[in-house]
Order: sequence, then structure tokens, then C-alpha cells
Amino acid sequence: MSLLGKEIRLKRLLHEDGRLLGVAVDQATARGVFDELMPIERKIDEIAAARPDAMTMHKGIADTCFHKHAGKTSLIFKASTFSPWQPNSDVQVANVEEAIRFGADAVSMGCIVGGDDQPVQLQNLATIAGEAHKAGLPVIAHIYPRGNQIPKTELNDWRHAAYAVRTGAEVGVDIVKTKYTGDPESFHKVVSSTPAKVVVAGGDIGNNIEDYFQMVHDVMDAGGTGITFGRIVWNRPNPTAVVKAFKHIIHDNGTVKEAMELHEQLLNEN
Repeated sequence: MSLLGKEIRLKRLLHEDGRLLGVAVDQATARGVFDELMPIERKIDEIAAARPDAMTMHKGIADTCFHKHAGKTSLIFKASTFSPWQPNSDVQVANVEEAIRFGADAVSMGCIVGGDDQPVQLQNLATIAGEAHKAGLPVIAHIYPRGNQIPKTELNDWRHAAYAVRTGAEVGVDIVKTKYTGDPESFHKVVSSTPAKVVVAGGDIGNNIEDYFQMVHDVMDAGGTGITFGRIVWNRPNPTAVVKAFKHIIHDNGTVKEAMELHEQLLNEN
């Protein structure tokens, strides 16, 4: 398969505006089984009803819960995970051949930088990137600067996030998912440090949905490609409303105020 395959899949993910609204439901193995992720098929149905650009999940969940959404939203095939007991150690649990067989538009892999096992994780990421590109499959890497060699006082330094996304680009990653640095100015420096496209994780900034709308708005203003959020979507009573409000900011250039109003309107309709 030629590079045309990768271009076709990237366009399905990013559409004409080059932006990405992704939702991840891959957290159970990594962080434990949340109450709101126990009814996983229902949660996927609620999220997919809002037509996000893509959803990230592991192969077993995709095989049991995603069939009805095929062709309506892109599948990002998660090929690695960490665990609650080894939070900084991503291990490979799937491969490129499986991702292609599942019809994925991208393969996704985690990598923690700044720690003792960075060399192994980076080698694994580089290997799967090479295999994916030979098959015409884009690579999305979840790269976070939180290894044990980074002083705790420096964990929020934008330079470490910039290192993470640049390292991803250096080994052939197309889209890097990383942490938001807290403000548009520093995040713009992160985005500017790499030729790869950069999306942000939701992180844990509380449960105030307006704070997340503001973060998404700031990310787009800073030159980011978009988001791949998890908990702030599926851990709320109406995931469909949350995704539609995020979509208004990302794809319609909506304001935070408009997103809040749309979210409230959708909640009141149910």
C-alpha cells in the first residue's frame, strides 16, 4: 500500500478543516474500571450519537461494541496500555496487522518520556510507526512527560511537553496527544516545536464543564489540532451533549459562551 493510503485515512480523521475531535474509551485497563465505563456499549452508543471524528479503543471493546458505528466515526486502534500499578510503563498489546483488519483509520500507542524506561518505550513506538507507515496507516502517539527522571517541580514545564511532541515527530508519529500546558502562550510554543499535529488529553482539571470548553478554545487558538478527551465525556450524564458542544468549538469556531448555551439546551431536551 502506498502513502496514498495514509493520506486518505488522515483526511477521514481530520476532514477539510484539519481538526480532530476524538473521544477515548481505553481507560479501564490503564486506570481501573470506572462506574461510568462499566456499561461500555451504552457509553459508546451515547458518544457515537454525537458523531465525533474518531473514537480510541482497544480491540476487544471494538469487536464487541463498535460494529453498529462503522463508517459513522473513525476507529483509532489502541495498541498499548499502562496499568494502575505501572502508570509510567506502556506495553504493546496489539499490532498494525490487527489495526488494518479492524478497519482502523489510525493506530495509537502510548509512550512516557523522561523516565528510566524511555529507551524501550521509544524503540517500541518507532517500530510500530515504521510498520504502520509501510501499511499506509497513520500513527497517533499518547506521549506524556512524566517519567521518574523529571523533577516533580518541573512536571508542568512546557519544555518537557515540547520535548515529548518533538520526539514523537522524530520517530515518525503523525499526531501526538499530550498534556495541555495550562495557557495558550506556552502551548503555542509546544505546537511550534514539532511538524507533527498536536492534540491534547483532557487531564484532570476538575468537573466544571466550562473549564474544559475554555481549554479547548485556547488549544485551538494556540494552533492545536484538537482534542482526544475521555473522562470529561463519558463520566458525565449526557456524553452526547458534551461532544456536540466540543464539536461546536472545534469545527464551527464557536465561543465558550456558545458551547455552554448549546450544552445547556441539549441537556434540557432530555
